[in-house]
Amino acid sequence: MKKSILLFGILGILVIIACSNIKANDSSITEEKNISENIDPVKDLSEDFKKYWYAGEAEITSYQLEQARYGQIRQGKAVLIYVTEDFLKKEQVKADRQHTDNIPVLKLNATKKFNTGIYPYSIMQSTFYPVKDNQHAIKISSSMQEWCGHVYAQLNNRTKFEVMSHSYFEGEADQEFTIDKAILENELWTKIRINPDNLPKGNINIIPSFEYSRLRHKEIKAYSAKASIEKQNNTRIYTIEYPELKRTISITFGNSFPYEIQGWKETFRSGFGPNAKELTTKATKIKQIKSAYWGKNSNADEALRDELGL
Repeated sequence: MKKSILLFGILGILVIIACSNIKANDSSITEEKNISENIDPVKDLSEDFKKYWYAGEAEITSYQLEQARYGQIRQGKAVLIYVTEDFLKKEQVKADRQHTDNIPVLKLNATKKFNTGIYPYSIMQSTFYPVKDNQHAIKISSSMQEWCGHVYAQLNNRTKFEVMSHSYFEGEADQEFTIDKAILENELWTKIRINPDNLPKGNINIIPSFEYSRLRHKEIKAYSAKASIEKQNNTRIYTIEYPELKRTISITFGNSFPYEIQGWKETFRSGFGPNAKELTTKATKIKQIKSAYWGKNSNADEALRDELGL
């Protein structure tokens, strides 16, 4: 009898332990499920957005460029390359692998190429803007090359904006400084593609594009500006006026998703000394394609440049 009671007692303990393990496993499954749900950083985005921007391709658009430089208009080409990628929060560079701490961004690489007389200019600006549209750009970088030398500037979004700038000009040679956070003109080009209804309007402070600041040797800081939107039949025009800089830039984009950039105009005083005059840079859309361009690196793929009019 005692043996039977002992046996039933042992069996009862085993059943309790087994049930506890089942509950623990259920909890683990639930926890794993929650983690799995949380690591989908784009789950709140619209299906149209995910279908367009997470199809494994970049959007590449070419433009005929009329660039004001040294008081004259130069003919050239501009290209806007938009693509989504995962960004590391701390290091602020592209992530090699997926992780829950990564920040999904819409990256814009904006390039320009034009000649000034005998020598060429090459300009590129990179903007890394969260697809959540919930903070400033995480990082902006800009580089320019021409036969006199090259210039590089970079902004990192940390406690403040941390700026590093290098130039072959004496007054701009090597600089590192911080500035208070403000709207970045560079980030507005990506904000347009995500949520143009949320573009800043009215009298505001904006840090001009790094391209403009370096070309015109202007201090990288926030300037008073007035921003407005004009709606037309199929497009909207977003305009920023900088009274102190005597500069205006207008970006024309589509009324509906994916809000494609149709072109832009930028009016400012070009040139130095007696040759300086107010001129307008213009960019007019040539062609747009979607492509995983990073894998299109054979000689045969040069046909895509012909398609883009480059």
